[in-house]
Amino acid sequence: MFDKHDYFINRELSWLKFNLRVLREAQDKRNPLLERVRFIGITGSNLDEFYMIRVAGLRRQLENGVNKLDAAGLTVEEQLRQISLSTRELVKKMYNYLRVLRREMEKEDIFFATVEDLPDKNRAWTERYFHHTIYPVLTPLAVDSSHPFPFLLNRSLNLAVELRQDGETRTAVIQVPSVLPRIVETPAIGRKRRFVFLEEIIKAYCDELFHGYDVKEVTPFRITRNADLSIDEEEADDLLAEVQKSLRQRKRGQTVRLEIAKTASRSMREFIIDSLKIAEQDVFEIRGPIDTSYFMRFADLPGGSRLRYEPFIPAVPADLVGEEDLFAAIRRREILLHHPYESFAPVVEFIRRAAVDPQVLAIKQTLYRVGGDSPIVAALAQAAENGKQVTVLVELKARFDEENNILWARRLEEAGCHVIYGLVGLKTHAKIALVVRKETAGIKRYVHLGTGNYNDVTAKLYTDLGLFTANDQIGADASAFFNVISGYSDPPVWNKFAVAPIGLRQKFYELIDREIGFARSGKPARIIAKVNSLVDKEVVRKLYEASNAGVKIDLIVRGICQLRPGIPDVSDTITVRSIVGRFLEHSRIFLFANGGDERVFLSSADWMFRNLSERVELLFPVDDPAHVERIRAILDLFLQDSQKAYVMRTDGSYRRADKRARNISSQEELLLQASQAAMAEDVPLEKRLKPAYRRGE
Repeated sequence: MFDKHDYFINRELSWLKFNLRVLREAQDKRNPLLERVRFIGITGSNLDEFYMIRVAGLRRQLENGVNKLDAAGLTVEEQLRQISLSTRELVKKMYNYLRVLRREMEKEDIFFATVEDLPDKNRAWTERYFHHTIYPVLTPLAVDSSHPFPFLLNRSLNLAVELRQDGETRTAVIQVPSVLPRIVETPAIGRKRRFVFLEEIIKAYCDELFHGYDVKEVTPFRITRNADLSIDEEEADDLLAEVQKSLRQRKRGQTVRLEIAKTASRSMREFIIDSLKIAEQDVFEIRGPIDTSYFMRFADLPGGSRLRYEPFIPAVPADLVGEEDLFAAIRRREILLHHPYESFAPVVEFIRRAAVDPQVLAIKQTLYRVGGDSPIVAALAQAAENGKQVTVLVELKARFDEENNILWARRLEEAGCHVIYGLVGLKTHAKIALVVRKETAGIKRYVHLGTGNYNDVTAKLYTDLGLFTANDQIGADASAFFNVISGYSDPPVWNKFAVAPIGLRQKFYELIDREIGFARSGKPARIIAKVNSLVDKEVVRKLYEASNAGVKIDLIVRGICQLRPGIPDVSDTITVRSIVGRFLEHSRIFLFANGGDERVFLSSADWMFRNLSERVELLFPVDDPAHVERIRAILDLFLQDSQKAYVMRTDGSYRRADKRARNISSQEELLLQASQAAMAEDVPLEKRLKPAYRRGE
């Protein structure tokens, strides 16, 4: 009944609309200037990953003769064609916004210039910088019958140089060195700060690399390669070695996109395209600096603090203020954490204290995206060195974090931890930590469950919810969960958990079916779901079924959404909104009216096929009435957002939320609430969660 192609939106085109919403933050003057510049960088970085993974995957399908219809009725070929058109519009807007931002930066005495436009003093400085710093690391590569076109690394910026000597034309390629800063600041003159792109300095002095030749043209270009790992897990004797092998292949993947300066001559353009053997559909002419991802770093410009968001100090969770014994606090009641508004430090402290507590016997934890100098990994290593039984599942297949996770896995093994390298055929995306403690009354299990990664850096940038609990049923489920993923134990009958890939999908169906039953019997029936993506045809169909039965459904979907709201008799009780702001919305929250007795669940899983059928994920309930009320208030705030929310129309396009409503930014309101809570804490700082962590750590 709900299978028509017209009822679904193509996932790739939906993602491009999401990236457009990110880009629009660069246009929003309520954001500080350098934060708007940062959104330009985020947009460019997102687009890189989209081409490396999603477009590369579609290209591979087409090459293998696969041209099937997707849920929206588009063939692979049609998807690639529409992606190309939509990306061109996105890139055009991005560079238009960048030009506006550069003019606004000039009002703040921040200037970008070519070498030729610099004052004499600065130009002399760039010449010295070229000779002393840049020149020694450059390697010009000739391209002729005896020198084939060089292999260029993924996402590397290059310069194609046309040379003349005695009437003959030759071509060379220079890779812009990634080991040097892409944006170079010249010495300030007065209040004005002048910046030059590295490739502009090389262009200005590149004739010194080709003595005896005349430089006729220098064209910047950049390629993007297929970076999707191909791992044969079934045949791999050593998953670690197989992942490392695939990482080496990633650097040499097929070219899927070419960005080339708009100023390129026709002959140079054709030379690069022919050399790379890339389709015209995947060639993008750029009116400005190629690769805007560098603006993410530039936004942290020293001396630019007044042009960025005002720093904030995460609050100590109210249930932990004044607590000296974290385990005792968790025993008394479940503790809900909301990051980044509340500090991630208690999560770090949970593992740190377990590592040194003589009563702790074992620690078990999953790690997906760990981050750089991880205090959690350090604590786990210390725990093993202290003689505790430490089991860690490190997901080696976490995309673009593979190398980092390999390093951490080896460090943990060296410390004496038992490390599991993920499961064959499945990514382990669940977020769970279990501490087993011997107490007077016997063995007690303490559990942390979350919607986000155990990463202290992203916990300051992503919105996530976490739960500390000593609930015996959850503790039993946690032990059973680790037994399943570390050995040969069959999945048990869970007390509280629902676990993918076996059971989680069915649990969602059961919860939705209950709302359908309540709607048909005239009882309160409503679903509020907050996810990052909704890309599962069967879940969409189930939501259509619920809407058709009269269930009111509010979806808060940050990114991709294949569902179309507002279709008569199909989805006319469904709303879809997306919130894009200062923080990346990352929490997965599910509320069901349940006939008037509301039930709330948190999860590591989005409503995507891969999460429900191809990953190890967790769904867990929030049972404390105070926490349910708090989460409901958070969801209500998202639904009232009129500043950073976009509402989806039936055709899949998005409009800004109605600004005639109350002027609310959910993230700013939550920041304000956290700030007020922190100010209300009258417990002296030195008595808060002493001795190992404090607010803002």
